Order: sequence, then structure tokens, then C-alpha cells
Amino acid sequence: MEKLTNKEEEIMHVLWRLEKAFVKEVQAELQDENLHYNTVSTIVRNLEEKGYVGHKAFGKTHQYYPLVSRESYGKKFWNEATRRFFDSSYKNMVSFFAQEEKITADELREILELIEKKE
Repeated sequence: MEKLTNKEEEIMHVLWRLEKAFVKEVQAELQDENLHYNTVSTIVRNLEEKGYVGHKAFGKTHQYYPLVSRESYGKKFWNEATRRFFDSSYKNMVSFFAQEEKITADELREILELIEKKE
């Protein structure tokens, strides 16, 4: 599975949320309102070539849908980021977020409860 560009990820988030959409619908959901229809269409076709998106044809237009789930994409790249930036240690990653005050003690307790329930 290939890492996506920021724009490709943004479009995938739209498709994951909508589940299926025409390019015009994807374009309407994007944060960058100045992104031209043809640009969005090209990015969606690139996503299709990479195996992330499929389509159903309706005459000359296509309705696109994700072939890769948000969860499987996220898992792949969180694992990669954890390996590259935290020496494959989720403990180091959580410690980093705690030091940066991106996670609270209450949230850590909730995570601990989830872990203990699985044991």
C-alpha cells in the first residue's frame, strides 16, 4: 500500500465519509474551494490507478467509492510512523503525546481500561 499525498488523503477522507460520490460531490466537500474540477478528477483517477478507489460508470460520468478502508490505511501508516519516529514503541509515542500535552491523564486512564479489558 502506497503512502498518499496530502490532497489524495483529503479526497480519501471525503470518500470514506460519503462512501460513494461523483467528482463534483467530492469537490464540494474539500476544504480548498479553489481546487478545480479537473484537478480533483485527476487526483481521483490517480487514486484509482493506485488501487484505493473503484468506480461505477453512469454514461460518461463515474461514481467513485473507496476500495481501501480508512482503518486499514490508518493502521499501515500509524505503524510506519511509530517505527520511524518512535523506534516501534507505542509507549514512546504515548509519552511524546503526554509531554506535548496532546493527551490527558483521564484519556490515558481510559486507554489503560481498554487494555485491561482485553487481557
